[in-house]
Amino acid sequence: MPTELHEPVVALMREVARDVVMPRYQNLASHEISEKSAADDLVTIADKESEIRLAEGLASILPEAGIIGEEACAADPAILERAGDGLNWIIDPIDGTGNFAAGKPPFGIMVALADAGTILAGWILDPLSGRLCHAILGAGSHINAEQVYAKESGETLPIAALAVYFMTEEERADIKRRSKDTFQLVDIPRCAAEQYPRLVLGQNDISVFARTLPWDHAAGTLFVNEAGGCCQRLDGSPYVVGDLQRGLLGASSPRVWDLAAERLFR
Repeated sequence: MPTELHEPVVALMREVARDVVMPRYQNLASHEISEKSAADDLVTIADKESEIRLAEGLASILPEAGIIGEEACAADPAILERAGDGLNWIIDPIDGTGNFAAGKPPFGIMVALADAGTILAGWILDPLSGRLCHAILGAGSHINAEQVYAKESGETLPIAALAVYFMTEEERADIKRRSKDTFQLVDIPRCAAEQYPRLVLGQNDISVFARTLPWDHAAGTLFVNEAGGCCQRLDGSPYVVGDLQRGLLGASSPRVWDLAAERLFR
């Protein structure tokens, strides 16, 4: 079923990027940007309009699937509790909203399909470049039409991008101490739609996420794993949509994942 859905989902995402997201890029009025309940968590009119269009389109493509959208869950947190139940579309209408609102890259649109928590397919679109990263469970990962395989950066110290802003001060200090002389720390793009491709393309070797909401991670986790990288919970268990745990470790290879898990979390 996911293979049959690929073309209509891609067409919908590109249409929303063209008609909704890009016309608002670097063209937002101040009243079209607001802050959610969490500090430093923004939403724009483009996020809201994008989610409406995506939800309507995805419901037409596969009516039997539920919709778990970031902005819908912000308005009604009870929706998130159903994320692991049955067949669901997972929507991030604009990932990297802080960047988008500031008029700078990167940002992206992410869609995934999950069944009882298992991610069946995922799509990550960069509206600026048109790059489409996508994966189907058991069928590999692709960028546009080309199959891709995750590769390590080859650096002496593996490159680590650590999203520590949802960690406590103690957790942040501990992970930075553990990284010393083992990993080369780099800035994060503050956009999972960019971070996950970097793990596959050999630009980063490690990513650590504290908060693991499904719209941020469902598509990217599948993309990395299907490319031969490794993205799992900190204890080595798979990422399951709807389990509401904290902590996720992604790596460019199983070897680097094992190294990072041992040095950072054991």
